[in-house]
Amino acid sequence: MKMFDVYPRYDIYPVRGQGSWVWDKEGQKYLDFYGGHAVISIGHGHPHYVDRIQHQLQQLGFYSNSIQIPIQEELSHKLGEMSGYIDHELFLCNSGAEAIENALKVASFHTKRSKVIVFENAFHGRTSLAVTATDTAKLIAPINQNDRFIRVKLNDLEAVAKCMDTSVAAVLIEGIQGVGGIKLPDNTFLEELKLLCKQNGSLLIVDEIQSGYGRTGKFFAHQYAQFEPDLITIAKGMGNGFPIGGILIHPDIKPWSGMLGTTFGGNHLACAAGLAVLEVIDSEGLIDHVNSISEVLWNALRSLENLIQIRGRGLMIGFDLKEDSKLFRASLLKDHYVFVGSAMQSNTIRLLPPLGVSKEELVVFLQAFKKVWYA
Repeated sequence: MKMFDVYPRYDIYPVRGQGSWVWDKEGQKYLDFYGGHAVISIGHGHPHYVDRIQHQLQQLGFYSNSIQIPIQEELSHKLGEMSGYIDHELFLCNSGAEAIENALKVASFHTKRSKVIVFENAFHGRTSLAVTATDTAKLIAPINQNDRFIRVKLNDLEAVAKCMDTSVAAVLIEGIQGVGGIKLPDNTFLEELKLLCKQNGSLLIVDEIQSGYGRTGKFFAHQYAQFEPDLITIAKGMGNGFPIGGILIHPDIKPWSGMLGTTFGGNHLACAAGLAVLEVIDSEGLIDHVNSISEVLWNALRSLENLIQIRGRGLMIGFDLKEDSKLFRASLLKDHYVFVGSAMQSNTIRLLPPLGVSKEELVVFLQAFKKVWYA
């Protein structure tokens, strides 16, 4: 049996990782400035992360949500403390797409409505509702097509207001658009969007799947603005590679037995991974580190001649080339052994290194980048 061929892949075989680096089967060392779509938050092979998972596996690897799982409560409490959302409640699942699906269900259950306002260039996942919320037509199969989603331009409050009526259950927005090219919602737009939702009896869902967990210099990207979402979706950096996702749910939204469910979500190993990530971010001061190290990186990038509009916050960075980025990225990887990412726009490059990336690693990256940039 062959693998179903849906992924364009580089001819590289990584077999080991440590910190911001991975090694292939030939022993070649690569600097990882992409982290597998912002998944690698605390670095490859972090010893505390490995120990946490190994210890849990030796105790109990899995049992379903039909029994008490105290490590879920540990994770929920730690996440509440570190995010500042101590009064919210947590539902655990397996991925970002599942988090979106369940957040949309919660909003619909709570409001008894069925429409959702989403934004141009948004990416929320590939499952049934999530893919319809995503602004990429080729990903939407006929079975996914429906009229529940209303798409408007980012930062256009007037356009949102025109679509608001008693059928709108929620507005769904990314803390920063990731796949969409590192596009930021304005702080005032987010604050006014929350007010608009409240006036209309709709919920505001903020997708922090890529932009959360300290990547932007705050725990969540939306925390640069002054408002509180009704639902916050999380995944990617939450598990540093172990599949885990979740939703932070405002206490005004009341659960009922059977409202949501999952077999693997919140399992013992996933929670061990999730706790390890939070513990490392906390003990190593990684959010403060993101703020200081990203300033160095941003200043270095701004000094490059002819670089077009750097966007983002912290270690979630995007910028555009004058041409398709494919050859540029391939040269960085094949000639200089550096991973970077692409985006929905073919000329965009995304940088998403581990949160603990060092100044020495920035130097390696910038030396390689300049060689390709000025080639």
